[in-house]
Amino acid sequence: MIQFIDLRANKDSDIFDKLASRSQIEYGDIQDRVSDIVNNVKKNGDKAVLEYTGMFDKVELCPDNLAVSQIEIEEAYEKVDKELIEVIKRARKNIAQFHEKQLEKSWFTTDESGVMLGQLYNPIEVVGIYSPGGTAAYPSSVLMNAVPAKVAGVKRIVMATPPGGSDGINPAILVAANEAGVNEIYRVGGSQAIAAMAFGTQSIPKVDKIVGPGNIYVALAKRMVYGYCDIDMIAGPSEILVVADETANPRFVAADLLSQAEHDAIASSLLVTTSERIAKEVQKELEIQLNVLPRKEIAQKSLEGFGAIIIVDDIESAVNVVNRIAPEHLELCVNEPFGLISYIKNAGAIFLGNYSSEPLGDYFAGPNHVLPTSGTARFFSPLNISEFMKKSSIISYSQKALQQVKDDVIRFAEAEGLKAHANAIRVRFE
Repeated sequence: MIQFIDLRANKDSDIFDKLASRSQIEYGDIQDRVSDIVNNVKKNGDKAVLEYTGMFDKVELCPDNLAVSQIEIEEAYEKVDKELIEVIKRARKNIAQFHEKQLEKSWFTTDESGVMLGQLYNPIEVVGIYSPGGTAAYPSSVLMNAVPAKVAGVKRIVMATPPGGSDGINPAILVAANEAGVNEIYRVGGSQAIAAMAFGTQSIPKVDKIVGPGNIYVALAKRMVYGYCDIDMIAGPSEILVVADETANPRFVAADLLSQAEHDAIASSLLVTTSERIAKEVQKELEIQLNVLPRKEIAQKSLEGFGAIIIVDDIESAVNVVNRIAPEHLELCVNEPFGLISYIKNAGAIFLGNYSSEPLGDYFAGPNHVLPTSGTARFFSPLNISEFMKKSSIISYSQKALQQVKDDVIRFAEAEGLKAHANAIRVRFE
């Protein structure tokens, strides 16, 4: 079912290359189709959006009903379980409190010669959020994308989500969006939604940044519009890596591995352990727990295709595997998890101890669940407040301060052959 890999005695494995092959950066001929959609929306606006909505979602709309009304949002509250609404509110509070701690203030510094330098922070003005529909309708992702934008001070938050066919948009999505402070919601999905927010149409506003998960069509569209607006990241399939020693609970570990395997057939669930006993017991637990999952077929394909139980010599070797894979989610189910933090260089979110299960991060704890995947934790960070802020540099020199450095600036400019640059300094002292 799930493969065993023995990395003891300096052995290596192709598991690392196999995991890298899941990246959505490899897109093949889908790019041409997405490019056609993006360019059509850029050129024809609402007309193209409505045509694609009819073609792909089988829903006929007109410009007047692209936007979700306030009445529809109020009706959504009547359709969602009251206890779930309260959970959404509590999760929103936790997410807001966590991200408030990331806020940075503008700063300035001066010296006696009359130099003032600083950095000015301002929120992005308009942010677009994409929320998938169908079986991938996740109100938790709406919170994770919208709440940090709201905390950052973004004044206009626009959301696009597929129209949902005859059943309409998932009401929990509408409730989460309203609780998170989304200002406008449009019933449009796929590549056409990304293009509409990037370029603007007659009905949908142009945004400055687009965030949110989606399938390969959404991911490629985000990649294509980058530069017209900013994007968060190109997310790949979900993944978890659990490091376990003899003290780990095999039942807990198996449950956490399956929590990611049920996402997608190409999701990856990895156990790295120093204990053969734990490895074997986790394998047995996987078989037991898999059989009762509603999404058994998906989880099984994930475990068989991209899952692995990796046995290593010691914890140091386990950490080396972690840093090489750079997992989206990392669980440290070891005796002293806090002692390993300083050795972890590449990971999206780190969960410490047997009772810090990964779904805590997905739904409720507060840290963002929009995380780098497919090894990109080597250079990307979780979605955070900085993603919704702009920084402007502040420079102010008095005449005295410029007098002291003018020769250095002139010399540098002339060395680069830029006489006008040098002259802009020189004329102030002639």
